Amino acid sequence: MIVVVWAGLLIASGMVANAAIAPVAALCGTDPTGAALTWQGIEAVVNGLGGANGEILGGLFTLLVSLAALQAGGFPKVLSILGLLIGAADIISVFPGLTGLIAVYGLSKIVWFVWLGIVLLRGDRSPAA
Repeated sequence: MIVVVWAGLLIASGMVANAAIAPVAALCGTDPTGAALTWQGIEAVVNGLGGANGEILGGLFTLLVSLAALQAGGFPKVLSILGLLIGAADIISVFPGLTGLIAVYGLSKIVWFVWLGIVLLRGDRSPAA
């Protein structure tokens, strides 16, 4: 369920940004200052929906999937532990001053997803894999 909400928020964020481009661009020709102010307001909504201040839903998803896999022994133990660390870093990145962890989260999440995909495609879910 978390992943559906997460995906929905990311899609909504993109749709708001795309829908706002044409009106703001049209306003820019007659009132550049008004266009800039309008875009600042829209950008706040887009960033709020898209998780620009920390990917709490993505981190929660990673944390819960990794915790379940660790308890069930469904994935390699190192993959599950990596997911726990990534999820925790992402949730912590929500706090002001720690948003720099988003870069760590983003890059390590790619590694986690690729490894998870390989494990799922191979069908090898043994803890020793």
